[in-house]
Amino acid sequence: MANEKDHAISRREFARRAAMVSAASLAPANLLGTVVLPAAHQTQQPPNPTNLSPESQAEVESRVQAILGEYGGRFSDAQKTDLRRLCKEAQPVLDRLRAYPTENGDGPALYLKPLMEREKKPSPMTAPHKPTAAPKNS
Repeated sequence: MANEKDHAISRREFARRAAMVSAASLAPANLLGTVVLPAAHQTQQPPNPTNLSPESQAEVESRVQAILGEYGGRFSDAQKTDLRRLCKEAQPVLDRLRAYPTENGDGPALYLKPLMEREKKPSPMTAPHKPTAAPKNS
C-alpha cells in the first residue's frame, strides 16, 4: 500500500502536467511529422524566427527552466536544444490565446452537444396502490 502512495501525484502536479501537455498540443501540426536532425544540423535557425516580446521570452525561459529543473537529467544536449525550440514556437499561440477577451459571466466556448437527439421515454407514472379489500368470512 505504501508503494502505491509513492507513485500518486498531487492535484497541483496533475494540473501542471496537464497544462504542459495541452501547451505542447498547441504546437503546429507540421511539427509532428518532422524528423529530428542530429545536433550538428540544428544550428540553423528556422527561416521565419518568431519575434517575442520580452515578457514572452521570459515566460519561455521560465518554462524551459521548470522542465529542466524537474526532468533535466533525462535529456541529452540535443533534446534540451529541441525543448527550448518547442517552447519558443508554442509561445505565440499561447499569447494569441491569452489575448482573447473574456469576462467572468462568459459561458464556455465549447460544450458537449450530443450528435443525435434521443427520444424521451415517458416517465412511468406509478398509480397509487389501492388496497384490496379482504374477503369477509361470514
